Amino acid sequence: MATYSKKMMGKEVGDASVYAPPHDMKGQKVVATENPGSGPNMSRANNVNMTVGNINRSEGPGPKTSGIKMRGAGAATKGVMSRGPMA
Repeated sequence: MATYSKKMMGKEVGDASVYAPPHDMKGQKVVATENPGSGPNMSRANNVNMTVGNINRSEGPGPKTSGIKMRGAGAATKGVMSRGPMA
């Protein structure tokens, strides 16, 4: 009789062959690829859309500037504008 559970200190540490092979939610086999997403490899430094301060590499929208000015900010270091429901 085969033993499947090899718990040690509350954790399951059995062999990987005991568990199901990699599959998607429909039960079909999944194959590992180099770049599983679509589009360019975003882990390369020249493809990362980076923002430093107000300098943005992309042509897309910049930082959000809309909102209402909040009261009682005092010596605020992170801005005085508020966004979201103010009820």
